[in-house]
Amino acid sequence: MRSRGLRPLMAGAAAIFAIGLLAGCTSSGDEGEPDTNQGTTSDENAASGDTVTIGWSGPEADHGWLGAINTGAINAAESFDDVELLQAEGTNDANQQIAAVEKFINDGVDAIVLLPTDGAALTQVAQKAMDAGIPVINVDREFSSTFASRATILGDNYGMGVSAGTYICEELGGQSDAVVAEIAGIDSLPLTQDRSQGFADALEGCGLEVGPRVAADFTVAGGESAASQLLSANPQIDAIWNHDDDQGVGVMAAIDAAGRDEFFMVGGAGSVNMMDRIAADDSVMKATVIYPSTQAADGIALARLIAQDKTMSDLITPSVPFRIVLDAPVVTKDNVDEFIDLAFES
Repeated sequence: MRSRGLRPLMAGAAAIFAIGLLAGCTSSGDEGEPDTNQGTTSDENAASGDTVTIGWSGPEADHGWLGAINTGAINAAESFDDVELLQAEGTNDANQQIAAVEKFINDGVDAIVLLPTDGAALTQVAQKAMDAGIPVINVDREFSSTFASRATILGDNYGMGVSAGTYICEELGGQSDAVVAEIAGIDSLPLTQDRSQGFADALEGCGLEVGPRVAADFTVAGGESAASQLLSANPQIDAIWNHDDDQGVGVMAAIDAAGRDEFFMVGGAGSVNMMDRIAADDSVMKATVIYPSTQAADGIALARLIAQDKTMSDLITPSVPFRIVLDAPVVTKDNVDEFIDLAFES
């Protein structure tokens, strides 16, 4: 039976390999060719090194994706025998998170991985950590200054919209009069705005446009309310993109209650709930676009590398990149088995 939530796989191989694995190549392959990489080898990086203490702080795990983010960070730390993790209590209060980072600084941690409840609000304290010589790995929500972090790991919000729109264009096959609806997240958030812009741009590329549009709040209740509103106001829809699979549980409840099945739906983020529906192929849910819940796990692995003065494998440049944007692939019934092991429970 398939296990639910973020699997332990992410603690080991996935947490490491998701960032391209740890260190530099030793050779270009052929005997006699010069070694162009000045970094360490992947074997050396994977081997136990000096123990590093990493502080981890993120928002309150009040829905499935954030729960998976938190679990991933913990599992990734446990996968390394040379990492000690100090975990702050999750909070949606920026002031409490600032206090947690201040404590990390006072404790003299070797690195901090931070998914800020508000990027702008946490910028100053992150800068303070950097000024104290503690590298900060910024996850998901960017600081307002590039000086506040040593590395930044992001999901691709604009790319999510592009992926969703491109899939819908392909499925509708040139139906220029198709009605394409959108159920967004919180409209005031830049991430929602980026997702919507990418979606609109992709649709424009195939001669379509966003039709009826509502915004929810990334919750089950909000998704159900927004979807009910959308369905009651629009008797004919050909496709829907719902930005978030957590709120998608409510969206699907509204669709089931309305008895509507003339359209297909694309989700967002990548929950096991929606992947199960995609695999079963017995509902309007046909695809979802990944927004990686592995970001904090990747952050822990990067923090370890940086604190131990190591690099990443498969890169010639002997340095951990400053900015990493993860992919936003589309999951369908044809490839769902490739992604479901890293899915999260809504």
